[in-house]
Amino acid sequence: MSMSRALPVRVPVERPGTAAAAAPARWVWLAAWPVTAVFVLSNAATPLYALWQRDIGFSKGTLTVVFAFYIVGLIGSLLVSGVLSDRLGRKPVLLPALGLALAACLIFATASSVAALIVARLFAGVAVGAVVSGGMAAVSDVAGPHRARLGALLASCAMVFGAGLGPLLAGVLSEALPAPTVTVFAVVAALLVTAVAVVLRMPVRRPAPGASGRASWVRVPSVPRGNGRHLALGVAVFAPGITATSFVLSLGPSLLTGLLGGTNRILAGAMAFAMFLASTGVQFAVQRLRRGTILIAGAASTALAMVVLVAAVQAASVQVLVVAALLAGAGQGMGQLGGLSLLNSTVPAGRLAEANAALNVGGYALAGLLPVSAGYLSDAMGLTGGTTLFGAVLMALAVAGGLVAVLGRRWVPESR
Repeated sequence: MSMSRALPVRVPVERPGTAAAAAPARWVWLAAWPVTAVFVLSNAATPLYALWQRDIGFSKGTLTVVFAFYIVGLIGSLLVSGVLSDRLGRKPVLLPALGLALAACLIFATASSVAALIVARLFAGVAVGAVVSGGMAAVSDVAGPHRARLGALLASCAMVFGAGLGPLLAGVLSEALPAPTVTVFAVVAALLVTAVAVVLRMPVRRPAPGASGRASWVRVPSVPRGNGRHLALGVAVFAPGITATSFVLSLGPSLLTGLLGGTNRILAGAMAFAMFLASTGVQFAVQRLRRGTILIAGAASTALAMVVLVAAVQAASVQVLVVAALLAGAGQGMGQLGGLSLLNSTVPAGRLAEANAALNVGGYALAGLLPVSAGYLSDAMGLTGGTTLFGAVLMALAVAGGLVAVLGRRWVPESR
């Protein structure tokens, strides 16, 4: 890639806690599978909420609270898992996380109360928190410094592909087979078991003593001095993007029900899958662009998604709603790839998992707050009014994130 000015080049170093940098290419792809499997679980419940609402009986506000407990578990996990992964290694964090994910499958499959759904979502959030810090760092570790862009790309795409595959799989299985919740989560559990097998054989080493410093084991994830502006750039774009997709996941089925006048779990799952497929595809499409350009484009896509979302509910159009979901997915994908790639290129290896955790704390904090607010607003003022207000607020935040990305381009290293 041609450069208009000289930029600092990161000297390749072997990551503590990794295998040799020359691990076979197939292992870079295999290392991404546990991330995909856990994210399949994270959103597999999306098309099933209508069933639970019918059988258990709860409002749209309660539904978004159930969804938010996933964020609570995720952020709580990120306070610990990034530091643990950098100090103890990837496997000691990933294996317990996969065990907790399997427990969440069991609870989801047998849930008969809101409390059970909350516990299952909490467990799933904790597992996802461990994966977005230690699991995504493991992909970068196996890739090695000379394949840093590939590692960031596969880690990011594994997350969004799994997040999209979960609701599609659940929607199809729940419509086609009996005992929908049991069937869906039995299949998800089988996928998680294969992820356990991959982690057990993953070629990563334990970290070198003292590689990640001697600070507290439980703390708000942070980045080394000098990397704060890189983190801020990533969060400014990633947070509105992940909030947009979180809204589609939590209230998208309710919107479809209102627009269609009935429940279609396959359509709800397919819309979520298409959203994350767009997120995956756009990351491959833009991977060779400058990181600053990726971040600016991500912010623009999220802002446009909110304009289209408001138009969809005002016009009561399913087709326009799907377009909004696709734009939201693209916005999240570019924000996520830009943020992860920026951290991978600037943060020392021994702090990478914690840096990934910090990026996700910044993103998911907003993703937990705004959709819950939209859920209760929808109960109070109707789904159209609540969605319109949510879209306007998030559009403003996305525009602000885009301005931050424009102003901060001089801080973005563009070397590979």
